Amino acid sequence: MNDQFQLSRNNFGHLVLITASGEMHDHVSPVRAFPIQTPDEGISMVLQDGQEVAWIAKLNELPESVRVLVNEELVGREFMPEIQHILSVTSYATPCTWNVKTDRGDTAFVLKGEEDIRRIGRTSLLIADNHGIHFLVRDMFEIDKHSRKILDRFL
Repeated sequence: MNDQFQLSRNNFGHLVLITASGEMHDHVSPVRAFPIQTPDEGISMVLQDGQEVAWIAKLNELPESVRVLVNEELVGREFMPEIQHILSVTSYATPCTWNVKTDRGDTAFVLKGEEDIRRIGRTSLLIADNHGIHFLVRDMFEIDKHSRKILDRFL
């Protein structure tokens, strides 16, 4: 359905989708089907009640103007910092404080328990802090040696 709809913003900043048949849907939102493993594939455009009105197979196949709108909306809805480097941990016993460098800047968070580190696929990890914020380690085998040693202690 990628090229069979138009997308724009209304005066309130909400996304408006017009289907190929001319049906207009106000206040649609993009939702990733697989946000960690294939974030740019399989994006559903849904209404506020969750009803799907369009499907985007591949984000990079959209016209640039539509792709920009979808990306802007996704960035506004999703907050999952990606850990690039683990600077330090206060202890190898939980709870402990992790000091990390992410794609959104340096931060610290409290890891309540080892069960808050979940494997996603073969190489990715999702780490939940004590406030429910999820941090992503996209590939635990590609992260630097120091960070990998810390992760190994908790896995």
